[in-house]
Amino acid sequence: MRRLAGRRDESQPPPQANRRQPLRPWQIRERCFNVRRRGLDPIEIRTFLHQVADELTVAQTALRAVQEENVRIKNTLRPWQSTQSANHRYR
Repeated sequence: MRRLAGRRDESQPPPQANRRQPLRPWQIRERCFNVRRRGLDPIEIRTFLHQVADELTVAQTALRAVQEENVRIKNTLRPWQSTQSANHRYR
């Protein structure tokens, strides 16, 4: 499989500059590329993009679950910390 990393059009800004929101799986699945003579196999590209989108879906779902768990733990910990600091005597 050929690499496309070094083949960026210089008139376009770097990918980081125009990506303010995280990529969504549907954005990867619907991404289209220009067809050029002796270009890459569009079916192979589409298959790869779907694989990446599926992995991104799993990663984003796991991240959301961890963030929700983090909020739950923080909300549980706050009252406990308040109770502990109220019971602690300073010298």
